[in-house]
Amino acid sequence: MGNSLRCISQEQDPNQKKPSVVNGGGESSNSEKHVRRLSLIPSFRRRTLLPSLSCSGSSTSSSSTSKKGGIKTKKKIRERHHQEHHHDREKDSLIQEQTVAATNILFSQTPRNSNSAPPFRRSTSVVYPSTQPPPASAVAAVTGSVSGVLTPKKSTCGFVRSSSNRQRSSTDPVLKPNQLLDKASTFNCLLPPNIELKVEGAETKRFVLVHGGGFGAWCWYKTITLLEKHGFQVDAVDLTGSGVSSFDTNNITSLAQYVKPLLHFFDTLKPNEKVILVGHDFGGACMSYAMEMFPSKISKAVFISAAMLANAQSTLDLFNQQADSNYDLMEQVHIFLYANGKKNPPTAVDFDRSLLRDFFFNQSPPKDVALASVSMRPIPFAPVVEKLHVSEKNYGSIRRFYIKTMEDDYAVPVSLQEAMIKSNPPEQVFQLKGSDHAPFFSRPQSLNRILVEISQIPAKKSS
Repeated sequence: MGNSLRCISQEQDPNQKKPSVVNGGGESSNSEKHVRRLSLIPSFRRRTLLPSLSCSGSSTSSSSTSKKGGIKTKKKIRERHHQEHHHDREKDSLIQEQTVAATNILFSQTPRNSNSAPPFRRSTSVVYPSTQPPPASAVAAVTGSVSGVLTPKKSTCGFVRSSSNRQRSSTDPVLKPNQLLDKASTFNCLLPPNIELKVEGAETKRFVLVHGGGFGAWCWYKTITLLEKHGFQVDAVDLTGSGVSSFDTNNITSLAQYVKPLLHFFDTLKPNEKVILVGHDFGGACMSYAMEMFPSKISKAVFISAAMLANAQSTLDLFNQQADSNYDLMEQVHIFLYANGKKNPPTAVDFDRSLLRDFFFNQSPPKDVALASVSMRPIPFAPVVEKLHVSEKNYGSIRRFYIKTMEDDYAVPVSLQEAMIKSNPPEQVFQLKGSDHAPFFSRPQSLNRILVEISQIPAKKSS
């Protein structure tokens, strides 16, 4: 093995002479053939392949050693990754074992069937079983003079509902009691959540809703849904020139013409059928007209921030009596229409749509404001200035209730509502705080509770 083969390398001096004979003549031809064969390899491949060729035994050994060293290095890297992965798995397993151990310690200190207090502070609950109402004394303490038949809600999941005595956290929403309702309405708000009123004992299960000036039956969509959920039959009427009525409001010349759809509704009722009549805003004057015409068909009348007029009084007279800080806004939001020329009285009153939110809907959801802005229509002016004539025999024989909206109502201010209540006292007054002029938008749940409460108030016993 003393023979050696001369190899071609890129670093070889091109001027170096080739040996004529290496180990005999036979070897010379073989070497030259080998050189020629290697020289045919393209240059870009020779850069890769030729340096790996060994020219001597020592070069071959060095190349083999470097390859083995690279293999060992890669093997060490794989072993290190394997060890790190194994360490992470052991760490996760340890954390899981510690969690299980801590859970076992917790349950061992607080057994399920034990009445002893746990090592940390917890709230206690007062549970109302789904088969029994709360004590009658508790209900009476909340309701006062208001009577109602209570029934528990049926559980939908097989569980009972509870109320907790945990102290309020700083992150809990703050709701003051006087932000909701008083009297009978407060009763419903303070009851446990699994209690609701029955409607079977009500004198009538039918409501008739009368919209205010510029509104339509569309404004009652939330109230209709909630009352029907309680089992009531609900009708909402579009007055002439309102809602879906195609009549031109500029051509309405009297209150009787304006309330004609409401009068037609009462004509279609069965002889002994009664309803609870509810009116909002200018709808109060309209329902008063119907109360005078059909006293035997109206069980109760509910005025919601509505015009509750005395005899020989018009809605315009009522508003002219109250000039307060909201007068400027009221003047800006109303736009008088003169279909018969400006030399004649106005025929209708329209609204500045850009001021609707500030005037009517300052507490209402944006979607309801958008609905109102595209749905409201002008108010006929003639019914507003017409004086209402009512009698004690007809109008006075019907039980009246007033739902008073508070400081956020700029259309019918609190002072004006109180003046109407004082001059023409109803049987009972309810306050609805946090509402704007449209509680059917801003406080639909609270309004619904009051209406259900009013339906439950029994008739007074004659002495």
